[in-house]
Amino acid sequence: MLKGTKAKNITILKKINKYRSLYLMLIPAILLLAIFSYAPMFGVIIGFKDLNPRLGVFGSPWADPALKYFMQLFGDSKFWSVLWDTVWISFLRLIFGFPVPVILALLYNEIRNQKFKRFSQTVLYLPYFLSWVVLAGIFKTIFLNEGSFNILLKNLGLSPVPFLTSRSHFLPFLVISDIWKNMGFSSIIYLAAISGIDNSLYEAADIDGAGRFSKMRYITLPSIAVAISINLILQTSNILNGGFDQIYNLDTTGTFYDIIDTYLYRIAFVEGANYSLATALGLFKSVVGFVIIIITNKIANKLGDAGIW
Repeated sequence: MLKGTKAKNITILKKINKYRSLYLMLIPAILLLAIFSYAPMFGVIIGFKDLNPRLGVFGSPWADPALKYFMQLFGDSKFWSVLWDTVWISFLRLIFGFPVPVILALLYNEIRNQKFKRFSQTVLYLPYFLSWVVLAGIFKTIFLNEGSFNILLKNLGLSPVPFLTSRSHFLPFLVISDIWKNMGFSSIIYLAAISGIDNSLYEAADIDGAGRFSKMRYITLPSIAVAISINLILQTSNILNGGFDQIYNLDTTGTFYDIIDTYLYRIAFVEGANYSLATALGLFKSVVGFVIIIITNKIANKLGDAGIW
């Protein structure tokens, strides 16, 4: 057994030595993850302590009972309301937003005019690089009750639409604006997958007399199924990320939809600075996301599609 283990270790060392230049390039990425992703995980112990900023994390006493802040969180009716709003908003984004980049990539693949293709891609990628602070300013200028769009409606003799001042109108506005912002950039991964498809498949389909729609349905779409599956798993694991930037900047009243991120922000920085409770909430969100990604990956494996691992 020891001989076998030793031989295995020597083989691994030989492989590392053979590809040492690749491993050296990997070091900055590993350091980045270690410093900014793994080291901050130490802070989760705050959720199990009665944090006193003067005593620090180590000097503060442990909470009694240890799950005191989790019990406080789950016993608060506001938490369940916040959780429902977060899941509902993320669910709508997933249902209506997820297919859009796939469809967009399929349509891009059918465009033969390269100039128009590059121009339309640039136009659709641009919103992704604008922050929600900038976009919220633009949207408020256009879609508030006294914005240019509603002024135009009034001039046409139509009733103004309260896009940002009515709860019933605010939710569709959230979903549509999020889809518009991300659909172009999200289509890149599918375009990359499409570019890897063997052209001989299309040539064989041409010989068989297949039309564009048939080639899209029977060649392109199945060929990018793995990319779709992986992206769906990743997006499902983010179901508790309601989009803090978007809601915080667009909700002019601050009362339409309270998601986990805005609730956590208020607990930590606005209402009493309860860092222990805020940490417990953040930990709950991370654990749920981790469990969901394992479950969805398992389902993808069972269905035959390649999962993340």
